[in-house]
Parts: sequence; C-alpha cells; structure tokens
Amino acid sequence: MQWNTSADFPPLVLFVGRRHERKIVRTLRDAAEVLMTDWPSEDGEEYVMAVKACADAITGQSGTDELRELILRAAREAGLGVLAVIPDSRKAIPRMAA
Repeated sequence: MQWNTSADFPPLVLFVGRRHERKIVRTLRDAAEVLMTDWPSEDGEEYVMAVKACADAITGQSGTDELRELILRAAREAGLGVLAVIPDSRKAIPRMAA
C-alpha cells in the first residue's frame, strides 16, 4: 500500500496541543506522523492500538478503515477535538427551489 497517498482514507482533522493546532490526516504517513510526534500522551490503550494499526496498514497487513476508527477512539481517549469527514457515496441530484 502507498503510505503517502490519500486513496481510501477520508480525512480527519485533529486538534492537538495547548493551542489546538490543526493536524489533517489524509494519508498513512500523516497518521504515523501525528501519532508519533503530536500525540499528547503515549500511555493510552486506544493510542497503542492505533499505533499498531498504523504500522500494520503501512506494511499491508490491515486496511485504513480500521486505522481510521482506532485513531478516532484514541483521540476520544486523549480528549482531542476531531472533525471527521464522512464520504457520501450518493450522487447529489440538482433540484430547483420553489
């Protein structure tokens, strides 16, 4: 799997640090970077699971859906603010306003 492309990874925006700096996670590389350098605590159970899932996704042993869910759970555990983009597979149908 390409770890620096955004295919199959709907973006997450994490708010980290005292100033709630935005960290956008679009790729496996982004996920690894935020988990290793920006995470506020390395002792949470969900955090450890997210790090393992990230390594597994980079080596092709698991997919990005599981990683994304674990990052969300780890963010909740750490008290981080998160904006999650949920892709809509339905096509928009233009309608005229009455």
